[in-house]
Amino acid sequence: VNVNLIIKTGNVHEGANQVWLSDLTANLMREGTTTMNSAEISKKVAAMGGDLNVNVGMDQATISGSVLSEFAGDLIAIVADLVMNPSFPTSEIERLKSDLKRELAVQKVRPQSQAAEKFFQTIYPEHPYGRYFPAEEMLTSFTVDMVKDFYGKNFGAKRSVMYVVGKFDEGQVSAAIDKSFSGWVAGPDISYPEATAKRTNDIVQVDRKGAPQTTILVGLPTLTPKDPDYIAMEVTNSMLGGSFGSRITRNIREDKGYTYSPRSVIQNRRGTSVWYEQADVTTEFTGASLTEIAKEINLLQKEAPSKEEMEGIQKYEAGIFVLRNSTAGGIINQLNFIDQ
Repeated sequence: VNVNLIIKTGNVHEGANQVWLSDLTANLMREGTTTMNSAEISKKVAAMGGDLNVNVGMDQATISGSVLSEFAGDLIAIVADLVMNPSFPTSEIERLKSDLKRELAVQKVRPQSQAAEKFFQTIYPEHPYGRYFPAEEMLTSFTVDMVKDFYGKNFGAKRSVMYVVGKFDEGQVSAAIDKSFSGWVAGPDISYPEATAKRTNDIVQVDRKGAPQTTILVGLPTLTPKDPDYIAMEVTNSMLGGSFGSRITRNIREDKGYTYSPRSVIQNRRGTSVWYEQADVTTEFTGASLTEIAKEINLLQKEAPSKEEMEGIQKYEAGIFVLRNSTAGGIINQLNFIDQ
């Protein structure tokens, strides 16, 4: 059985001087509760035949685990203890901040991360969605009190959803949820800062002298899942660049050999979505790659695809949908997507 507690908070609720504070909060939560440390929790969950994870993203934090079916109630109790009674040990914060600093240093030298940082800063100026990296000094300034303040302002029952998928006794699981979470504070209402993706013709460059490859990231705001044409947009994305047999992939990978793994993505955030194509191309073919990407976009705007190509992409999308929902984790992701 898979158990996911999803709390509707994350990097989006950080202030301009708090970038990655939610990440530090999640990392400290992993260290244990007022009754069990991380080693004791890991040992208990391992004895149930499973594991437990705490993760944070831009829009939500997740405490998730998978155990043998007979231990569903026990796992729910541990998840509740972890989210309701985190110990936030002061003794661990410097180590965890050092871990984040190492991660920051690694990410800052990766060309893909550099491109993403500039891209989202341009698309979402003055919004948390555009704050990709903190400064190292910012990480240094974080304290346990800041973590506790972020937790108190953003965690609570009102912002949380529990998903249980797999083989389990529904009555027993419902009773375990009621018992484990009955004392949790309501906390803040669900609230996200309004975001509007910026339409711009800006060209932003990061000069990496002598680099053998160029990371290209080109995109624009697009339809959100609430738009009636969103499914059509997903099909369009798969045809254009979002599948292995897509037009851009065939052009700059198969035909030209400019790149090995191009892809296009629809990235959904709360109330806003962006479409973009990303590719790591041989440096000397940077201009040619951009020309071919633009050519494929313009061609699809001007000429309808053939019936054969259209049906092929539709079958691909249908097959991917079935595969994504054939596992417990996939079902949880789909339910969470619908609930957004």
